[in-house]
Amino acid sequence: MPKPQKEPLRVLSEQEKQALQRIVRATSERMDVIKRARALLAAASGQGFSAAAREAGFASSDTVCHLVARFNRQGLLALLIAAGRGRKPTYSMEDRQKVVETLKSEPVRKVDASATWSLSLVQHKLRETGLPRVGASTIGRVLHQAGYVYGQSRTWCQTGTVLRKRKEGVVRVQDPKTEEKKA
Repeated sequence: MPKPQKEPLRVLSEQEKQALQRIVRATSERMDVIKRARALLAAASGQGFSAAAREAGFASSDTVCHLVARFNRQGLLALLIAAGRGRKPTYSMEDRQKVVETLKSEPVRKVDASATWSLSLVQHKLRETGLPRVGASTIGRVLHQAGYVYGQSRTWCQTGTVLRKRKEGVVRVQDPKTEEKKA
């Protein structure tokens, strides 16, 4: 005789049941999410946690027990990977903002010996000002996520923005279809 369930699955709403069935049928969904949805549907159909675990492909009924407890509290968010998994970010949002602000400022020609920023020059400047272990590849990723690209002129510029010479001087021109082209 199986152990009694400490926290049985609550009654699913029709929308939750349809969402779980849609996830189980989806071919583009992650397999771990499909397994969790399959286990919840099996438990909702009246099967015990052991049978639901076998049907979903879990090794233990404890997995389904924990999943059901999370589902009762969070709903469909319980299908996603729980918070706290994986490596924590090395650099905070303030550190990332400092990288972008450094790029927006002009290098001091006499001190930096350059008129434009390169990755190594930004790295050197950031290491002087409080990010002692930041690497060039990290800076490149942060700038790319912020919408910057390393142009043919070997300078960093905002994506979709270019400086053009006009009669009245140098003008910054913005491409209105930037977001379309990124996608």
